Amino acid sequence: MWGKLVLVRLVSSITCLWLLFMAAANAHEVFPSIADVEQKNGVLQVDIRLSIESVVADVDLSKVSDTNESPNAAVYDELRALEPAALEQRFRDIWPEMAQQITIVTELGRAELALKSVEISEVGNIELVRSSRLRFDAELPANSQNVQIGWSAKYGALVVRQVGVENPYDGYLENGQLSDPIKLSGGSGKGALATFLRYTAVGFDHILPKGLDHVLFVLGLFFLSARLRPLVWQVTAFTAAHTVTLALSTLGYVSVSPAIVEPIIALSIVYVAIENVISDRLMTWRPLVIFLFGLLHGLGFAGVLGEFGLPETAYLSALIGFNVGVELGQLTVIAIAFALVGYWFGRKSWYRARISIPGSLLIALVGGYWFLERTVL
Repeated sequence: MWGKLVLVRLVSSITCLWLLFMAAANAHEVFPSIADVEQKNGVLQVDIRLSIESVVADVDLSKVSDTNESPNAAVYDELRALEPAALEQRFRDIWPEMAQQITIVTELGRAELALKSVEISEVGNIELVRSSRLRFDAELPANSQNVQIGWSAKYGALVVRQVGVENPYDGYLENGQLSDPIKLSGGSGKGALATFLRYTAVGFDHILPKGLDHVLFVLGLFFLSARLRPLVWQVTAFTAAHTVTLALSTLGYVSVSPAIVEPIIALSIVYVAIENVISDRLMTWRPLVIFLFGLLHGLGFAGVLGEFGLPETAYLSALIGFNVGVELGQLTVIAIAFALVGYWFGRKSWYRARISIPGSLLIALVGGYWFLERTVL
């Protein structure tokens, strides 16, 4: 008995430290940059959407999943509040250095880069990533047939999308990876299976390790009861709902600003956690409420998927793959929670008092902090 109590306290302490660590961190999640490339008259025109602040601040995105983890986080945060013109000048000053870190090479040699334009959005909510656009031309050696694209690992992952040709290339490059040879005339597009697998990995990655808010919501569902039936009802409602809005959003039928969606997602975390404290069983209305919250989480997933874009030639495979990846991530969270807590203590008379309620209160605390951070802090 004494040994079990020690284990319970150890698990609870680790959980507390983890949740408090998450609460202390701002939601400065790292997303991949997106490069649209098109050949015109021997010139490869490159249009990249990226976080210019991370480049100017010299944040090594290959080593962090959240910019707050970088030793240059303070500089990065200052740049987020900088007016567009001032930030653009700071970027132009370091462009020659960045250009040396970008690789665009054909079978006949390396291309020379020429910066064309920089577009930076106005300062908004500095807790949200400010998207900027960088356009440059790459002068290709004459008679080039294929091109490979990549950049330094410190700039993070890069999504490369070919436009203006049939069956275009669409690839996700890990930190520092060089693309496969891309046919400039088109025909390098991946098949449906390869696209499905790639976007499955993207969906899973958005839950583990990057989707801390979604992880907390799923843990809130778990803490109501470690028994299978209540959990199945809740997860089914949540899955059905976010599948609907994810599909509608990516098809362009629904669009809601992240400034609205993200605070409500934080409130959904607070709600499920507080209801765990108030009630010890699955109330009839809870699946419906979770379904409504699931609609909002689907909009959050769609915002992330929008950062990647969906390939036109394998749209359905990419959409299904992303959703499957999200579900696998959520099931993994539940499996880990059950293995660490539910299996050992779920049927104990003291489970609710010593684990479920304290854990739910901590989740509510983190969700409340995130709500304030996304609205007034």
